[in-house]
Amino acid sequence: MAPTQAHRELAQRLEAEAQRSPRGYLLRLALLAGLGYALLLVLLAIAFGLPLLMLGHVVVNGARPGPELAYVMLVPLVFGGVLLRALWIRFGVPEGYVLAADEAPALQAEVERLRRATGAPPLHGIVIDGELNAAAANLPRALGLLGHRHYLVLGLPLMQLLDRDELAAVVAHEFGHFGAGHGRFTAWIYRVRMSWHRVLEGLADSGFLFSRLLLAFYGWYVPYFNAYSFVLARRNEYQADAIAAATVGGEAAASALIRLELGARRAHGRFWPQVFGRARAQNHPPAQVHAQLARVLQDDTPIDLERLLAIASRDADPDDTHPVLPQRIAAMQAEPCLRTRGAPAAPGLLGPALLAEIERGLDEHWRDRNRPRWRERHAAAAADRARLAVVEGVGDPSPQQRLEHAQLVESLRIDFDAAPLYERAIAALPDSAMAHYRAGLLALRRGDAAAGAAGLRRAMALDPGAIRPVLADLEALDRDPDLAPASAEAVRTLRDAFAPAAHELDARDAADARDELLPHDLDTAALQSLAGALTADPRIVRAWLARKRMPMAEAPPHYVLLLDWRGSVASETAGLKRLTDALALPGSFTVFTGSGQRPLARRVRRLCAAPVYRRRPG
Repeated sequence: MAPTQAHRELAQRLEAEAQRSPRGYLLRLALLAGLGYALLLVLLAIAFGLPLLMLGHVVVNGARPGPELAYVMLVPLVFGGVLLRALWIRFGVPEGYVLAADEAPALQAEVERLRRATGAPPLHGIVIDGELNAAAANLPRALGLLGHRHYLVLGLPLMQLLDRDELAAVVAHEFGHFGAGHGRFTAWIYRVRMSWHRVLEGLADSGFLFSRLLLAFYGWYVPYFNAYSFVLARRNEYQADAIAAATVGGEAAASALIRLELGARRAHGRFWPQVFGRARAQNHPPAQVHAQLARVLQDDTPIDLERLLAIASRDADPDDTHPVLPQRIAAMQAEPCLRTRGAPAAPGLLGPALLAEIERGLDEHWRDRNRPRWRERHAAAAADRARLAVVEGVGDPSPQQRLEHAQLVESLRIDFDAAPLYERAIAALPDSAMAHYRAGLLALRRGDAAAGAAGLRRAMALDPGAIRPVLADLEALDRDPDLAPASAEAVRTLRDAFAPAAHELDARDAADARDELLPHDLDTAALQSLAGALTADPRIVRAWLARKRMPMAEAPPHYVLLLDWRGSVASETAGLKRLTDALALPGSFTVFTGSGQRPLARRVRRLCAAPVYRRRPG
């Protein structure tokens, strides 16, 4: 059982427990919250109390201190110093553009109005970043024992997506997280929950030997506390939504949630993949991305609202404290609606000059952060670019070259319609599963449902083993809120038809402690490629690789990759997903950390003489 699944089941059990006995649940949650602080206080009391007691004994009894006493006093003092140093984690201001006093008077006045209306504590500052999101950032002083500093983080894309009323709803929601609607206890639990995640990240990055001992305890404690407080955290989301609806009205609050859902799907499903797709042909990142993103977000093409709500429900993440979109709107007792949008909030609240300055700064930061990744992608596509030049220089291409040309153009020329090239390839290679597959997918995207469905069915008939990429693309299309209705219906029909074959493959590729494992069979080049992918994440310290014995010798291999993960559980799910997307093993594979599959982890370690990857120090 994966660790996220274990915590998910614990959270579900605790949710039922909280409904049966709310007071009992809150009492146990309070005791658990205090446990994390209690351990630190006890360790500090021992570290500094013992020397004081010894010193008192010397003073009161007139004992003559000897070298051994000095040594005995020094050991706990060093212990305490190391403990304080390991926990002296500086929580900096959130990354982004920090507004100076009176730099954006319209925005600052609006934020202050909403802060007073919601009863939130005073802010230490407003930060504008490049995310399509907003956040209530609590920066703890001394693990929260000395209070918190409060920052409101607003994403510039968010301000360019929403009008002023919708943005006000989002700001009011974030102020709700600062404690206005949660009550003192629930607000404290919310801050504790956020603080421990940051403390765990800080301990993992501290580099001190002693911090690893604390990390072992808090590596168990924080995920357990996270699961235990999940019920309350989700309730806090509903309360923050209620504050937003009460402050600006249910219609604006519901519209803000819907518009944000739609904007996020357009950005992550369409815009960013296209931007990074250009890295294969263009050797430098674009000079401007946020202005382009704003134009995508402000697209007012009508959508099927009922379908968008259904997509949001299907994509529910059980590990996310945010309920799904329909649940949030229903809890606010509002009608699902997408209002006629007013002017985007950013220009009016920031002013043209400041908006341009922030946009330039965010573009520069984005380029600096993504330049290494961009160059890697560009370098990786060098062979494809060279091959495209060769193929396009052939006067009378062969049938296989026609297919290759279509694939290379689709891959390298993001803005070029490769559909006619695939049609020519099909005419030359009528039994090519790849040509039918890509042509069918492009047809579905442009709204030609009949041609798209026929192409994908033909591809599956020619190559049943293509089920995984076909189904993955269908699932991605099914999440596209702008897909034409006929294509959306065709996608659902195809998914239902292909699902049984996919389930059979999933069962084949599962891995647990009962499977027979063999040593991996990767060559040096494949191991170097694997090491390159693992090196990209500093939280991966070591890795072991095994291979599952398959019932048929000619079956594709399935690899089992065990990671020594030194990050927090809070970052594990997203980190493992990014790694899985980046890996390119010659077969299917399972990636896990072992904390929730200890028997399987022990078997993999026993089988492997040594890790296939070990991070170099420094």
